Amino acid sequence: MVEFTSGVKGIALNLENENVGIVIFGSDIAIKEGDLAKHTGSIVDVPAGKAMLGCVVNALGVPIDGRGSLSDHERRRIEVKAPEIIECKYVHEPMQTRLKAVDSLVPVGRGASSLIALPIIETQAGDVLAYISTNVIPITDGQICLEIELFYHGIRPTINVNLSLSHVRSAAQLKAMKQVCNSSKLELTQYREVAALTQFGSDLDAAT
Repeated sequence: MVEFTSGVKGIALNLENENVGIVIFGSDIAIKEGDLAKHTGSIVDVPAGKAMLGCVVNALGVPIDGRGSLSDHERRRIEVKAPEIIECKYVHEPMQTRLKAVDSLVPVGRGASSLIALPIIETQAGDVLAYISTNVIPITDGQICLEIELFYHGIRPTINVNLSLSHVRSAAQLKAMKQVCNSSKLELTQYREVAALTQFGSDLDAAT
């Protein structure tokens, strides 16, 4: 971590012979040519733990909600080795059977429990084909695809029902929910196809 004369801090990402690339944590308005930048001698870390609950902080974990400094808390480095992912091989079995199988693999007792995996993936321009979904789906019970265009059109939640799926399908739904939602996905798909077609407007002839 480095600190400028104005008090703004940043993190050095690369060291070149003639320059240092630094990402600024805060406003760069107060930084001027010729200002001194000194290294702090520490690796970037942020507050962690229950003391962070309900707090609004900046990129360095400093409270900006006017509620004062954080209470007793620990600090953790922002760059750490990611935890390893276990590949679960019970994908194609019924959910109940699979959960029992997973629980049998992980001892459940004091200080132990079964594993829950919640991967979050950001695609480029909403292209789900940009990543190999088979690397993720085997460790989950399905996928929920969010679409930014739905958000811009005021649709909440922004879930793409065509690309979202569940391995257990309707097995986890109540009977009443099944009756209400049975045809919803098809109707939404048909609606989106018509909506996409109407965007052409006057570019289409009457027959089309």
